[in-house]
Amino acid sequence: MIGIRLNEVPMRIEEGATLRRLRDRLHPEADLLIVNGFPVAEDRRLEPDDSVVMIQRGVIPTADQLETLMMARHTPGVHARVSRGRVGIAGAGGLGSGVAVALARVGVGQLVIADFDVVEPSNLNRQQYFIDQIGMPKVEALRDNLRRINPYVEIEVFDGRIDAQNILEVFDGVDVMVEAFDAPDQKAMLAAAHLRQSPRCPLVAASGLAGHLASNAIRTHRIRDNFYIVGDLESAAEPGRGLMAPRVGIAANHQANAVLRLLLGEKPE
Repeated sequence: MIGIRLNEVPMRIEEGATLRRLRDRLHPEADLLIVNGFPVAEDRRLEPDDSVVMIQRGVIPTADQLETLMMARHTPGVHARVSRGRVGIAGAGGLGSGVAVALARVGVGQLVIADFDVVEPSNLNRQQYFIDQIGMPKVEALRDNLRRINPYVEIEVFDGRIDAQNILEVFDGVDVMVEAFDAPDQKAMLAAAHLRQSPRCPLVAASGLAGHLASNAIRTHRIRDNFYIVGDLESAAEPGRGLMAPRVGIAANHQANAVLRLLLGEKPE
């Protein structure tokens, strides 16, 4: 007997077994066979420690199957903690939509997303939307896109403005809060309200990510306990230096990684 991994699950098979024979016995409906990361068209003998993935095109994995695949990628202890996480995202523009996509891909269990805006043509230069979604409320369009990425993430949306009076209600019970607004006054309002009303819940904000300046200038800064700001803290959108996909994406993924570290009990610094 030899040991292999089939769809990320360890198993033992008889020595000399072939790929097609294993497919016919366990997953006869599979029409795409991948061995050690490469699609295989012809039959081949399986070797110890081979990693085999069998896929039926067009069929969405069940929740249990996807859970197994994600757990194998993240390791069980990490994935268990991430999948229990509940994260609030205030704003569904370039930052918020990018953060949401990253967190859905790593399998964060619950996302709460708030925005009052609709998808506009100018948003497509940096935000996670498609041209046929122009005119849709951003929270609805983003929810649709996230469900295509990971249909098992629980997504709550609030189509409206966030203010100091409703922030606690909208983002009830979140483990980490993400500030992803564009306007400086809205950023300041959310930071002040959240830190005052929910001081034990970490806040990951952003400031300074405009233009095409150096990528490495975007950093995660610890401002005080439970308050982090991602960006260069200086560059603002202005004529000749607009908001563009590369730096916005870098900042969004910095924010998402800070959230991930916080969910795992680590400091984002």
